[in-house]
Amino acid sequence: MGLDQVQTKPHERLAEALAGDMDAVNATIRARMASEHAPRIPEVTAHLVEAGGKRLRPMLTLAAARMCGYQGPFHVHLAATVEFIHTATLLHDDVVDESGQRRGRPTANLLWDNKSSVLVGDYLFSRSFQLMVETGSLRVLDILSNASATIAEGEVLQLTAAQDLATDEGIYLQVVRGKTAALFSAATEVGGVIAGADEAHVRALYDFGDALGIAFQIVDDLLDYGGDATATGKNVGDDFRERKLTLPVIKAVALADAEERAFWRRVIEKGDQREGDLEQALELLARHGAMEATRAEALGWVTKAKAAISALPSHDLRDMLHDLADYVVARIS
Repeated sequence: MGLDQVQTKPHERLAEALAGDMDAVNATIRARMASEHAPRIPEVTAHLVEAGGKRLRPMLTLAAARMCGYQGPFHVHLAATVEFIHTATLLHDDVVDESGQRRGRPTANLLWDNKSSVLVGDYLFSRSFQLMVETGSLRVLDILSNASATIAEGEVLQLTAAQDLATDEGIYLQVVRGKTAALFSAATEVGGVIAGADEAHVRALYDFGDALGIAFQIVDDLLDYGGDATATGKNVGDDFRERKLTLPVIKAVALADAEERAFWRRVIEKGDQREGDLEQALELLARHGAMEATRAEALGWVTKAKAAISALPSHDLRDMLHDLADYVVARIS
C-alpha cells in the first residue's frame, strides 16, 4: 500500500475508483428527481442529495457489480435506486425523530415542513421502484422491494422497542438489521445479481453488506455518546434526548442495580430528563464498560464482513471494501 493510499480514506479511494460510474449515478438522480408539476420535489431532494453524504450505499452496488465483471448499464440504475430509498428513509426519519440537523445542516422538515418531507419521501420511494423495474430483473425487484419493506418494519419496531427497558440485544439487532443493514445487504447483493455472479459470490456479497451495515449502525450509536459533533453532524446525546435505547444503554441496563435501573426508567421510559442526566448516563456507561463492550461487538461484525468479502475473487475493489469495513470502526478509535 502506497503512502497516498494510507493518507486517503477507504471510501475516498472507492469514490475515486468508481468516479465515472458515480457521475452517471448522480446524473440519473438529478434527472429522476425532477418534477414538471411540483417544483418542491427537486428543491427538497436536492437539499439532502447535495448535502455531501458519502454515497456509501450506491458505491457498494457499483463496486459489487464491477467486481463481478458487469459491463452493462443497469448497475447505475440500481445504485440510484439504493440512494433514492436511502434518501426517502432519511426524509421520513427526520420527521419521526423531530430532528433539526442532518449531515451538519438543517433538516428538510425544518426548512420546509413535515408534510413536504413525508410526501417527497413517498415520491422518491416511487421513483426507486420505477428505476428497479427498468432493469428487467424480477430477482432484483424482489431483493429491493423486500429491503424497502424490512426498512419500514425496522422503523416501526424501533418506535415501540426504543423506549422499553425490556428491549434486549436480540431485539436491538432486529431493529438494526431492518433500519440500516437491510439496505446495505440489498445494495451489495443486487450488484452481484445484475452481474450474473454465481450464487456463492452473491451470498458472500449479501453477508458482507449485512455485517457492514450492522457494524455501521452500532458505531453510529456509539458516536452519539462519544463522538465529535463537528465530525458526525449530530449533537452528542441526541439519542439520549430522543429516548432511544441503543446498544451502549442496553448493555448498561443489563448490568444496572435497582437505583441505576430507576434512573434509566425515568429518563428513557418516562422521558423525565433533567439537568445533568446526560452526564450521569455517560458515567453509568463508563462504570459498566458499556462503550468498550459495544465497540467490541462492532469489531466482531467487521470481522464477519471481512471474512465474507474475502470469499470473492481477487480484485482491487474487493480490497477497498475490505479496508472500508475496518474504517467503519476506525471512526471510534
